[in-house]
Amino acid sequence: MQFKMIHNNLNVFDLKKSLAFYEEAFGLKEHHRIDAPDGSFIIVYLCDELGQHLLELTWLRDRKEKYNLGDNEFHLAFETADYAAAFQKHSEMGVVCFENTAMGIYFVSDPDGYWLEVLPANR
Repeated sequence: MQFKMIHNNLNVFDLKKSLAFYEEAFGLKEHHRIDAPDGSFIIVYLCDELGQHLLELTWLRDRKEKYNLGDNEFHLAFETADYAAAFQKHSEMGVVCFENTAMGIYFVSDPDGYWLEVLPANR
């Protein structure tokens, strides 16, 4: 039996802000969305140019406070062929939250505080 990983989910507090962040920071575009008939939730699936894995952002209308991410020990990772340009862009955006120069990686924080790892392609 084979399985294919198709998406990861992140619950977001401000959908508009998150959509803008993921597009600016990583070039992710909306693939499709699900709007609850009663307006209680919106699920937006984002993808990169390859579209092989989706990021699902879930917004809940009745959520009144930001999400508690605990120790924030989980993360998503993105690789890039132009690591230096990516680091400069994310630094200019003010979203770099941790740099590990020994490993050659860094992390950015999205509007909800989720950490996203950035690493060079062909490591």
